[in-house]
Amino acid sequence: MERLKRHTKKYSFRQPDLKELRNLTSYVLDPFGFKARYGKLLPLLTTQVDEGLMNTLAQFYDPLYHCFSFPDFQLLPTLEEYAHLVGLPSEFLIAQATVYGKVMSEDAFEAIFVLLIYGLVLFPNIDKFVDVNAIRIFSVLNLVPTLLGDTYFSLHLRNAKGSGTIVCCLPLLYKWFISHLPQTVAFKENKGCLRWSTRLMSLTNDDISWYDRAYDGVQIIDSCGEFSNVPLLGTCGGISYNPVLARRQLGFPLKDKPNNILLEGVFFQEGKDPQGLKARMVRAWRKIHKKGRSELGPKNCIALEPYTAWVRKRASEYLMPYDYPRPTPLVVAGPSTLPNQGVEELRDEDLSHAWIREREELLQQIKEKDAMIKFLEHQVIDNPNDAWTSLLPQSSKFWKRRYDRLAKEKADMEAAYEREIKKLRAIYLSASRASRDP
Repeated sequence: MERLKRHTKKYSFRQPDLKELRNLTSYVLDPFGFKARYGKLLPLLTTQVDEGLMNTLAQFYDPLYHCFSFPDFQLLPTLEEYAHLVGLPSEFLIAQATVYGKVMSEDAFEAIFVLLIYGLVLFPNIDKFVDVNAIRIFSVLNLVPTLLGDTYFSLHLRNAKGSGTIVCCLPLLYKWFISHLPQTVAFKENKGCLRWSTRLMSLTNDDISWYDRAYDGVQIIDSCGEFSNVPLLGTCGGISYNPVLARRQLGFPLKDKPNNILLEGVFFQEGKDPQGLKARMVRAWRKIHKKGRSELGPKNCIALEPYTAWVRKRASEYLMPYDYPRPTPLVVAGPSTLPNQGVEELRDEDLSHAWIREREELLQQIKEKDAMIKFLEHQVIDNPNDAWTSLLPQSSKFWKRRYDRLAKEKADMEAAYEREIKKLRAIYLSASRASRDP
């Protein structure tokens, strides 16, 4: 029997032309210092967004629970994940909105350059113009909640309208989503040239890359003030999101159907707020409720059957936007949707995932060093006399020494990587054998 499906909606995305803005990156004299001061803004400029994937993802938006609902799992961007992708510390999220007094004392070019990124990339409200909202956000410390608020607000509004342009930081949403897609060669290569709709509908919760160890010590912002979830104020209105549905993404198990009270949906447009939600949301952020291991128990990113059954029921009621293909598992691993059993039985799978994450972290560190080395090769060694290099306050010998030091550090890291992989493999194999012994 063929399953029913709902109609897809016609969306587009605001994607400003960033060519000239990318050209300005060559004037950033200290990329590492820039990252320390402003986060991971530069990589957002070079992110190649697959608009077909984003259009397909938007079709899965669930207006009832403010998340993306798939056949047997849900995904939703969180404050903690956006903060990590933007490169800001978690403390940044709970700071009061205070004046960023250092702006006037910072290098004038950097201040203007970052403001352009805010206006054209993070908050692209008007083509080729830096909107007043971007200037306001640049002058306060409330960046990540606003970024996430704009994402949810625009998705929700366009879903309700049935079509239109989704206005948010698309490179950030794209980076978030692909971080959860399968990392297997088969999925990435897509030799069958399948459409994104087919590829996403084929996924099960076993295929998703759920957790990054970057969140090991992070406490979840679970609710704020009078709200049972987290209210977000964007540049055009406000909306709530439900961290209780995202616990698996931050390393905690999803055990049962969530309480409906925790999923209460709130939404308003700027200028259309008869309930005074904006003022209530501002007050709510003065009292943040966080949860971690002491409240949620040991880390273990699994889904138990009662929760997954609830997700499947929602999928069948709301309907999927595309046909169900025959599932083909993309990751060779034990099932992560389990019957009612204790978390303690999953140590072997945890060790395997931990080993993979350790390896990926080491590789990422090497990639960052490599990127800086290539930057120096191109800008300082290959072209020592070009116009950009003449602006550098240091001599070319200084940059040559820095290049040599980075090259040595990279070689040392690669050697350490090989040693660490051998060590991790030995630990994993030893623990795996021990768990199978009677």
